[in-house]
Amino acid sequence: MDKIAAFTALHVPGDPLVLYNIWDAGSARAVAEAGARAIATGSYGVAEANGFKDGETLPLDMVLENLRRILSVTDLPVTIDMEAGYGDAPDEVAASVGRAFELGAAGINMEDRMPGESELLPVAQAAERYAAAAGTGIHVNARTDVYLGRRPEDYTPALVDDVLARAAAYTEAGAKSLFVPFLGDHPTIRAICESSPLPVNILWAPGRGTTAELAALGVARISYGHGPWAAAMDWLKTQAAAVFGRN
Repeated sequence: MDKIAAFTALHVPGDPLVLYNIWDAGSARAVAEAGARAIATGSYGVAEANGFKDGETLPLDMVLENLRRILSVTDLPVTIDMEAGYGDAPDEVAASVGRAFELGAAGINMEDRMPGESELLPVAQAAERYAAAAGTGIHVNARTDVYLGRRPEDYTPALVDDVLARAAAYTEAGAKSLFVPFLGDHPTIRAICESSPLPVNILWAPGRGTTAELAALGVARISYGHGPWAAAMDWLKTQAAAVFGRN
């Protein structure tokens, strides 16, 4: 089994793949040595670690050079966050994702809204972009931001229906998993997991449940997003402040 197939096989509802997101080769090595089954970057941490802001402001060449360095320190499957796919049109997405595939990435994370935009792309347009990415042969984790900026008390059945409609279209486009970040309501997570044609990826955050609790809901993948990078930077600031005598 090649790394892409092996990575896809790790997405098991009820026995989720846990991805403690990293940002460079050093953090990849540390997480691999801690027992990870796969390595995943988070675009926010990667951008910030290189002096850029999230939202595809980090040049693609730098994204791919970072990938190359990560691949040089681990034999684990590596998936990278490519935000909206680094392309205005589907053929440009295919070219960008194809470069990650050729370097040896097992997967990518890709959003259904463009950088800096809050509105989601129409389903058909997003699906066309996912199809372009999936056509390279890489594992595409199709992210949908239906719940971005919404509070659990504002959740409705219509939002679940929207996610599932997108999941169906993205499945048809060739995506292998569905990322629904920002969910904080367990009944909603369960409803999506039970009906999604794709294994579901959830973003972990404090208060969203343990791995075992999320597994019981049918989650197949748990990501930590920018959390590990933020925690590392908070620790660094605290230690530096202590050294400099400011706390």
